Amino acid sequence: MNAQMLRGRHVPLLLLFVWLGFTAWVRPLGLPDEGRYVGVAWGMLTSGDWIVPRLDGLPYFHKPPLFYWMTAGSMALFGPHEWAVRLTPWLGACAGATALHLFARRWCGERVARAALLVLATQPLVFIGSQFANLDMLVAGCMAVSVFGFAHAVLADALPGPRRAGLAAGYAFAALAVLAKGLIGIVLPGLVLLAWLLLRRQWRLLPRLLWLPGMLLFTLLAGPWFVLMQLRFPEFARYFFIVQQFSRFAQGGFNNRQPVIFYPVVLAVLALPWSGWLVAAVRRDSELDATGRAIRQLLWTWLIAITVFFSLPQSKLVGYILPVCWPLALLVAQRFGAMEWRTPARIGRFWRASAGVALAGCLALVVGVAVFPRKSGRAIGVELRQVVADGDRVVLLQAYDFDLSFYARLRHPVVVVEDWQGVEARQDNWRKELADAGHFDPVQSRAVQVTPAQWPSMLCDGRTTWVIAAPEVAARYAVMADAKVIAATADRKLWQLPANAPAVLKAAGCGRSPAAHPQGMS
Repeated sequence: MNAQMLRGRHVPLLLLFVWLGFTAWVRPLGLPDEGRYVGVAWGMLTSGDWIVPRLDGLPYFHKPPLFYWMTAGSMALFGPHEWAVRLTPWLGACAGATALHLFARRWCGERVARAALLVLATQPLVFIGSQFANLDMLVAGCMAVSVFGFAHAVLADALPGPRRAGLAAGYAFAALAVLAKGLIGIVLPGLVLLAWLLLRRQWRLLPRLLWLPGMLLFTLLAGPWFVLMQLRFPEFARYFFIVQQFSRFAQGGFNNRQPVIFYPVVLAVLALPWSGWLVAAVRRDSELDATGRAIRQLLWTWLIAITVFFSLPQSKLVGYILPVCWPLALLVAQRFGAMEWRTPARIGRFWRASAGVALAGCLALVVGVAVFPRKSGRAIGVELRQVVADGDRVVLLQAYDFDLSFYARLRHPVVVVEDWQGVEARQDNWRKELADAGHFDPVQSRAVQVTPAQWPSMLCDGRTTWVIAAPEVAARYAVMADAKVIAATADRKLWQLPANAPAVLKAAGCGRSPAAHPQGMS
């Protein structure tokens, strides 16, 4: 096969790469997810500590570090741009798409492979997820490569070279999935493969998947960071594995409680119009050979097992279901191939119409979130960037803007004023996240987490202070009475408290004995 033909085979894949990323710049970071994860990556880049993820300067162990490493690296290469911080989910989607293309082309044929790419790329869920700076698309793409790699090893069991290549990809990307989001990176691929082999009564192949070089590769990639964190922070393993992995799955006290049917509804809506084709894919196709039927069983097992897995806990987010977009795409492509063989003209018209609707839906969704963006701190952050100087203090009153440090280009933690003694025991919010992080570094916590009674006395040190808060919150503090408004949005304002301003020093009680200091509340 000549080089021109090889290049032609990869044109659809290259077009998919461009399509998935070309609108990544059109909207600000969304809160809380994008702001949180990009903020941690920004802190990693500016602090120079590429080992410990930090939220407002405090160790943050909700998730492993792969997303932060990749996003901080992207900002180091390209600068702190919105499109640059969205390269990480885009790369995750591209990796999964490449695995889909290679697997489908090898085992289903070129036409089905191209159809699968089209379905994957034009699912609105995938299109938006590829441009959303959180962990979901990265782990979904890594898990897709892992499952396709192991499945390739099973199907090519009699061919040593391809079998080993599939196993290597399976173990390596399972390790990356673990580094992206934790135990689900190996649990879910393992669940899919185990269920598939048992369904096919091929459980004897399981020992052949336990490949020693692959297990060593997995350990070398995924293990060192977890060991290092446990050595540095004795409470790490309990907090990361028990609280953040097992408790979040098993318990119902966290946010985003949804009914059991949540994910079927999400797929039906955010995979339109291909979810309609998926209904047709339930029908058995007599045209499929033994390999085609095995792949079909794999895909249905993959889709159902992961949907059920994420439907069990009460806490649900839309992005969790992204891993099933890959089997959905190939199931629809397989069905299209079988139907086209029988009635090519009619099915071709339906296929082109579906693709047109899907493309329009993706673009409409992007336009919608650009015109009506979710809550963002970009406006205040950009204004602060123009006025803040080295040595100034930034204070947030009873709120934490995850994206502030990124947009304001802050290189040091901010002070967050809140009643930290009253943080809920298990309520998912910014207070709980910061309070948990503070337990791993009590010294730094005392510097950045202060109470309403404490913070006015900080103004006595002669530093210019910039305050961000909701107007009704700022009105509760006597020291804010003469503050100068620098910028405002619908619900937030940026104030300046000049260094050594007499009215500010008086309201803060500077020069009095500590016992005589006011409590800061008017």
